[in-house]
Amino acid sequence: METINFRRVYVWELPVRIFHWINALSITILAITGFIISNPIAVLSGAEASDLYWFGTFRFIHFTTAYIFLFNIILRIYWSFVGNKYSSWKSFWPFTKKMYHNFLHVLKVDILLRHEKHPDINDLSVGHNSIAGLSYAILFLMAFVQVFTGFGLYAPMSGWWLPHLFDWVVPLLGGDFIVRTIHHITTWLFILFVLIHVYLVFYHDWLDWRGEVSSIFGGYKFVSEERFKDEEIDTDKEKSPEKIE
Repeated sequence: METINFRRVYVWELPVRIFHWINALSITILAITGFIISNPIAVLSGAEASDLYWFGTFRFIHFTTAYIFLFNIILRIYWSFVGNKYSSWKSFWPFTKKMYHNFLHVLKVDILLRHEKHPDINDLSVGHNSIAGLSYAILFLMAFVQVFTGFGLYAPMSGWWLPHLFDWVVPLLGGDFIVRTIHHITTWLFILFVLIHVYLVFYHDWLDWRGEVSSIFGGYKFVSEERFKDEEIDTDKEKSPEKIE
């Protein structure tokens, strides 16, 4: 039986992991409260209207989470310039020769379910593979669509200066109806992305044996010794990489 040696490599830094989980929680809350706002639940009650503020509470949660979502994205963009190579903005830019070959390789693995070995790429990228990098870049664009359309719709109701930076969005796109439609469709695109993302994470966790799922909690992945020979791998500077057989 073939023996494969692995090293434990520090891939996802703490700020990246915090961003991931805040982002996941924010998208979940925004989607749920957004659907309720777009199609409110009929609540039958004999209480005074002034005592029933459930819809206003959902709106408050939605808008508060939107601020958290925005600032979380800004901090992630900042970290893409100061973090390690795996969190760098360059990992979201797959238009290089090496990443192009990786793109085709990952398509065969993810779409055609072929567990092939590539002559130049013996394993998927230690951080983001090329398809993941491109998909996350698109995800950031979708996030900005949500920010611009969401705050554009919220601006007339807000007394704070930040939402009013987006006053121009609704007139530019042709009115509230179009902006709400774009906001709604992009929400469904987020849901579609999450479903595919979760499936592929567990799929690669089973296929590659590298701790794909646990890495977003602890930051570490398991990388074969062969990968260390093929390219320079960043390791945790405070801890020597552990060798596992």
